[in-house]
Amino acid sequence: MKDVGILFDLDGTLLDTLEDLADATNFVMDTFGFPRRTIEEVRRFVGNGAMGLIRLAVPEGTAPDRAEEAFRAFQTHYRANCQKKTRAYDGIPQVLAWLKDQGYPVAIVSNKPDAAVKVLCADYFPGLYARGEAPDCPRKPAPDMAWKAAEYLGVKPERCIYVGDSDVDVRTARNAGMEPLSVLWGFRDEQEIRAAGGIHFCRTPAELPEIVIELEKQINGL
Repeated sequence: MKDVGILFDLDGTLLDTLEDLADATNFVMDTFGFPRRTIEEVRRFVGNGAMGLIRLAVPEGTAPDRAEEAFRAFQTHYRANCQKKTRAYDGIPQVLAWLKDQGYPVAIVSNKPDAAVKVLCADYFPGLYARGEAPDCPRKPAPDMAWKAAEYLGVKPERCIYVGDSDVDVRTARNAGMEPLSVLWGFRDEQEIRAAGGIHFCRTPAELPEIVIELEKQINGL
């Protein structure tokens, strides 16, 4: 077993969840009589947890208790409908198989509610440690979630590579003392990620193994 761990973000990194997220958001908008949101708006809203998504999606000036009610409706609907259009990005299953064959310990951490994370990962990535936002674990960019995953894997945080698609993921890696690796097929563009301090970039899943090997050498001081 390798002593360098690989932590993955979920949405925009391993899974393309955008259409199901947009559908659930607009279910809530319709239910509460709010204007619907485009898929590009939802793309910009995701990344800071489900409550963050809904706070951005509801009209400005919406009362906090009304936004909280909309959030609860979103959670219920999304949990029941989170697998209708979601799919793994092309090449991701092969990358995860390669990591397993090479002996890298792998975990998944996400700002989605923990229940939805476990439903999706049990289906798409069975056997991998996966967790989302929960009362005992604040959402990213707080480092707690990443630290818990590293502890589960038995790897020190400074020997972990954190793979994600957003500025939030870069900040999470930095806060947790991990090496950030940013993918460019997800929900954020390179300019935004660079502005957050991203320095290592991967344009396709096929490039991930080579980059992981190079970052492993860097961690090992080679």
